[in-house]
Amino acid sequence: MGSELEQTLRHAALRALECKNSIEKVRLVLAIDDQLPIGNQVEFSPGVGRPDKPELVHPARVPTRKVSQSVGRGMLLHSLAHIEFNAINLALDLLVRFPSMPHQFYLDWLKVAKEEAYHHTLLCGRMAAYGLKYGDYPAHDGLWQMAEKTKASLLARLALVPRLLEARGLDVSPTIRDKLAAAGDTESAEVLDVILCDEIGHVAIGNRWFNEVCNNEMREPIEAFEYCLREYTAPQPRSPFNFKARAQAGFSEEELAWLMQVELEQSAQ
Repeated sequence: MGSELEQTLRHAALRALECKNSIEKVRLVLAIDDQLPIGNQVEFSPGVGRPDKPELVHPARVPTRKVSQSVGRGMLLHSLAHIEFNAINLALDLLVRFPSMPHQFYLDWLKVAKEEAYHHTLLCGRMAAYGLKYGDYPAHDGLWQMAEKTKASLLARLALVPRLLEARGLDVSPTIRDKLAAAGDTESAEVLDVILCDEIGHVAIGNRWFNEVCNNEMREPIEAFEYCLREYTAPQPRSPFNFKARAQAGFSEEELAWLMQVELEQSAQ
């Protein structure tokens, strides 16, 4: 039946999470059998498997150029590939870190991990068209830093990663897609169409389980979200918001109204 690491879904996820080679990590994720038993406690050491490159730097030091320039498009695709690589690890970490959740929780986040792996592969393919590979440029570590801050609280993790940072992708993706298309890179624009469609589903999964945790803890979702923003000194949601995509991703009418108020307040500043 294979090694002990492969005998449960969560152990297979741990093996992929700890893998440092990005290509091998993708292979391991896509090979996880969702028919495996979930497994109970999983012992793992702090940290996450990732390659030596890209070098991780402050966001201000990540190089950028105009998307109208070929080098700028390559840099942009590299940044997006790095986001998707982090997203693989974030989904795997949810699988491994939080025990005793319903069976569907683990199947949902395995689905997310596999789709993020696919996205990373698509973006690496587009980078290859520019003569680049993952690791050729520095990148920042904001997504994983938030994962570290929220590692002791499932409520905070779901509030501040899928519902805050990843939902931000729903807001900015159409603009990035249009810039790539305007620059003549229709192939990369089409990749972003695929990613946006899938990411709506990923944020929806985050919303579903956030609301489930809120219900179990008898907390009101907006109050709980605001609490997490304060408690973990997270960045405030930034407008403009893609209200259509957010509605498709399961944000409630009350939450969308709250975001509309945030947008009004930010536009008045």
